Amino acid sequence: MSEGNTTQVKNIEGGFGTLQIKAFLNSIGKPAEKAFVQIIDPNTDRILEEATTNSEGQIQPITLATPPLEFSMQPSLPRPFNQYNVKVTYPNYRETNINNVQLFPNSTALQNVVLTPSFAEIVIPYPVLWGDFPPKIPEAEVKRLSIPSNQAVLPEPVIPSVFFVHDGRPEDKTVQNYTVGFTDYIKNVASSEIYATWPREALKANILAMLSFTLNRVYTEWYRGKGYDFTITNSTAFDQAFTFGRNIFQEVSNVVDEVFTTYISKPGIMQPLLTQYSDGKRVKREGWLSQWGSKELADQGFSALQILKNYYGYNIILKEAKKVEGIPLSFQGVLRVGATGEAVRTIQQQLNAISNNYPLIPKVIEDGAYGENTAEAVRTFQKIFKLPITGEVNFPTWYRISDLFVAVEKLS
Repeated sequence: MSEGNTTQVKNIEGGFGTLQIKAFLNSIGKPAEKAFVQIIDPNTDRILEEATTNSEGQIQPITLATPPLEFSMQPSLPRPFNQYNVKVTYPNYRETNINNVQLFPNSTALQNVVLTPSFAEIVIPYPVLWGDFPPKIPEAEVKRLSIPSNQAVLPEPVIPSVFFVHDGRPEDKTVQNYTVGFTDYIKNVASSEIYATWPREALKANILAMLSFTLNRVYTEWYRGKGYDFTITNSTAFDQAFTFGRNIFQEVSNVVDEVFTTYISKPGIMQPLLTQYSDGKRVKREGWLSQWGSKELADQGFSALQILKNYYGYNIILKEAKKVEGIPLSFQGVLRVGATGEAVRTIQQQLNAISNNYPLIPKVIEDGAYGENTAEAVRTFQKIFKLPITGEVNFPTWYRISDLFVAVEKLS
């Protein structure tokens, strides 16, 4: 990560947050059982907690000190988060260190640790609202597309299964590209840009802006059209903040799972808008979403759509991408006890495949009938992957099951 600040500041007390660690071998499809986890105070190097992961690669959630909640509710107050270091070791694998994991009060930080045969160290910079990042260089919100005569623009935006994030400015050839899943990218960006403690409608408004910005880059093939081999950069001067391997927040993850196929557009326009935004305090721009301003509007009771219209214009509309690449079958509607059909059978097949690597999930009969056994398998999956435990397959659960199924199949 070439931008941002990682200077250590002493952790302070005043609130509490929760840290959840999950360890995997090479990908989320294979949990790392019996990995040894240490939580360390970066200011003193004191070990605060030690634990061993279970068969799902998890340790019990850990409660740690944070600053008071009010620090994250206004700009220009002391640092609103504490930082902790995470060290994970596993037999026949090299040590993995993730430094400066951020924790806010009244929120849950989710830190996935992907173990590899080589040593790995990740240093998480400050979030954009607190760190020192270059402001966005303004661009047009709708792009003119110059398409060769033998090609055609996609008929509509599609959610990519993965794409490539360049770890620096576009012209910097010394940095690497990361292959990232689409929802993982959006969760990472939102956790890097804004505070998880904000009202849910503020989170939703900001996440919808990030989704639209990202899908504009995908739809227009903005960088590939300029001869680059990536989809987007992590430079805030050009795109959005992203740190490979950083922690995300449960509150952010929940919103992304619900809206990740939604984007902002206008009547008569096919492409998602390039919805640019700024912090609203150090940098303000007409027609851009103000991050702090969105929080203030949410405090007043504005909905996410009302917040977005306040900044991007009252003629904007929300659209849904109808296709998600890499998913065997698109969402067919909520499945619950009593449902029957091919969608139920698909979920049963996928859960059985996932249970080979996540044995807490009970095997089910693949008969296309949604009975109590299928509901129990769904509840277990939801518990493991931090989804609302309903026993029903709604939009977020459907796509999370599909993601895990694809990851497991790649390892088989």
